[in-house]
Amino acid sequence: MALYSEKVMDHFMNPRNVGVIENADGIGEVGNAKCGDIMKMYLKIDNEIITDVKFETFGCASAIASSSMATELIKGKPVNEAMELTNKAVAEALDGLPDYKMHCSVLAEEAIQAALEDYRNRK
Repeated sequence: MALYSEKVMDHFMNPRNVGVIENADGIGEVGNAKCGDIMKMYLKIDNEIITDVKFETFGCASAIASSSMATELIKGKPVNEAMELTNKAVAEALDGLPDYKMHCSVLAEEAIQAALEDYRNRK
């Protein structure tokens, strides 16, 4: 069995929404000291809808793929819906991650939560 699904490899090799949003409405940065992965999420929000989302991730294939998929899952969604995104939903959308890489999907969830919290605090 392959270590990573085709979707993981696609999002790793062709990540969506990479970059920085200048004057972002919310920014979240999280990291895992154990593995060294760092994720930073930027949100642009208009009338409580996420109109744009970008990320910068320093990490392994699973971390980059999780960041990419997470941004795809929340783009165009209402803030309250994005708040409910779970790491399990990210992993399922990627057709699974190896057990020892599930922390990457947790980081993606936490980065989005941190960016949404930053957005709420700025309002």
